[in-house]
Amino acid sequence: MSRIEELPDDFDESIDINKQPPETETAAADAPLPVTEDEPSFPINEERLKEMEQKDPLAPKMSQNMASVRTHTTDELADMLNKTPLFMTDISKAGDENGENIMLDAIQAMQNEGTRGEVAQNYREQGNEAAKEKRWIDAKEFYTKAIAVLLAKEDKWDKPEDPKEEEKVKRQVEEASYINRALCNLELGNYRSTTLDCASTLKLNPKNVKAFYRSSMALFMLDKIPEAEDVVNRGLALDPENKSIQTIGKKVAERKAALERIAARKKAEAEKLRKENQMLSTALRARQIRTRKTEQPPEMEDVGIRLTPDPLSPESTLEFPAVFLYHMDAQSDFIKSFSEFNSIEDHLDYIFPLPWDTKKEYTIGGVECFMETVTGGLIKAGKKLPLLQILSGGKVEVVDELVRIYVVPTSKTGRFIAEMKARKDS
Repeated sequence: MSRIEELPDDFDESIDINKQPPETETAAADAPLPVTEDEPSFPINEERLKEMEQKDPLAPKMSQNMASVRTHTTDELADMLNKTPLFMTDISKAGDENGENIMLDAIQAMQNEGTRGEVAQNYREQGNEAAKEKRWIDAKEFYTKAIAVLLAKEDKWDKPEDPKEEEKVKRQVEEASYINRALCNLELGNYRSTTLDCASTLKLNPKNVKAFYRSSMALFMLDKIPEAEDVVNRGLALDPENKSIQTIGKKVAERKAALERIAARKKAEAEKLRKENQMLSTALRARQIRTRKTEQPPEMEDVGIRLTPDPLSPESTLEFPAVFLYHMDAQSDFIKSFSEFNSIEDHLDYIFPLPWDTKKEYTIGGVECFMETVTGGLIKAGKKLPLLQILSGGKVEVVDELVRIYVVPTSKTGRFIAEMKARKDS
């Protein structure tokens, strides 16, 4: 007969468990045991059981264990399991109708037996076991309980026989609980909490190298590089050969160098942009071109007034973004780059004919162009004039870095001027 047996720690591997065991008087022990009715796992809901039997009278009678499960909802079973310490997930729901749980009270009483140091040590050891299994949340909770016992104002524990030994144990447990909780927080990604636990550890023992290592790791993950570098240096001052601190020190140094390169590049870019803006401002003043910015400029991404090809050269050409506004037909065209030496006609030449102009009103010779003045009036802009000649002199201004040009069919210029005058007056 084949067997499956659990092997004890002191199992003799020379034994052949596949060998047929000899017939003995105890062979009868392998015989099937009589079936007995076990104590039900949960109290049976008799009322619900009767309802089930009345609903299906021909159904076979359930065992007590089956009835104890089938007569409760899933939520009810979960609540009953939660009252058992082994399956407890929510201590606030662990009590009965009077808020009491005898088993839980007994376990808690056992945990609080002994001196303050012994109880804290017990929690610390449970935390160590959980940490070995990488159950970081549970381990953190046990270390927190150990610290809470040591720092509690109420003294409800047994008096120690040797007060000096008790103080020694308490100090060791407190330091170990803080530094081990720092490890849990580090593994859980609670980096700020890690640094706080390490700081508490160092208050108790300024030479705790693990505190310097774990704190530097957390600060590195938070990208607090100057602080991480300081902690690394302090740790290496205590233990220059510590491989772990040396490793994180290299990472901190690499990150520091990378941040310095980024900062240098940003500084250079900012300085270059400052010089470009200064050169652009000088070029606009030299050409007597007025500009103004409003509080809500239009979205144009990276488009704007610029000097090309070299934004730092006074010999470069000014280019403007511009928009042709076909006011009488509520249409428009955007020109990303309008050189100061180009005329309006240069652009209209490739834009016309307009696809929506079914009446063929918009032709080079059949339109007039207008721009608003600084005072809100209008000037007629010559189509063949360079843009520089139109903008210079101070009569018009470029608002939010965008040149606005109204293009109006000659037959509608009278109505256009009247509408613009009415808008100004209003």
